[in-house]
Amino acid sequence: MKQKPSTRMDGPLVQGFFIKERSGMSDSLFQLEKVGFQANGNQILQDISFTVNKGEVIVFSGPSGSGKSTLLKLIGTLLSPTSGKIYYRGTDLQKIDPVEYRKEVSYFFQNASLFDETVQENLSFPARIREEGFDRERAKKLLERVQIPETYLSKEVKELSGGEKQRVALVRNLMYQPKVLLLDEVTSSLDQENRAIVLDLVRDMMKDQQTTVLAVTHNQEEIDQASRLITIKGGKMEESK
Repeated sequence: MKQKPSTRMDGPLVQGFFIKERSGMSDSLFQLEKVGFQANGNQILQDISFTVNKGEVIVFSGPSGSGKSTLLKLIGTLLSPTSGKIYYRGTDLQKIDPVEYRKEVSYFFQNASLFDETVQENLSFPARIREEGFDRERAKKLLERVQIPETYLSKEVKELSGGEKQRVALVRNLMYQPKVLLLDEVTSSLDQENRAIVLDLVRDMMKDQQTTVLAVTHNQEEIDQASRLITIKGGKMEESK
């Protein structure tokens, strides 16, 4: 079922994350309270409640169509809950400027799309929205980590293979170290070699609890690396362990 992303934002927007509306949440990044989502009369998610702490690696599992990707889209603000609340660092997600939010919370799709003409134009996008200069040295190092040479910076996107596009898209997401990385079946369409390259870089981002990871995956290797597994079935949260 195709769901139309919501861009509605109720109330004043919070331009930064310095104001805490709630106390006692220093280790908590997200708190979901009875979150639900309904589309075209169908209840996709219902009464989802859990807390995400800094440094966790959480995997959402469950059968296809159970609402896992919808849940990740709600956390990524690509959709808005039709009931319940999601808080990020103590602030209602609906009150946070989405541009500011996405500077800290990076969403990585299964088939991430590249835009503009060249690899460098894609990798410089995060700097442009921050009105900063392109960090060529960081781009070079990250490209090397995913086994892409620096010469690819001038290469046109249309000349890249599917695996190369996915790796370039990941580098784009990591040009600035995100506080949270949302991964939606990002390795499902990759061959074994490209999957290993992508997962290796993601593991580096998770070191020393620098980046919290929330992932939807059916890959057992990725599930085994989770610090917590949340099972979604029929739009309801069945267990968290």
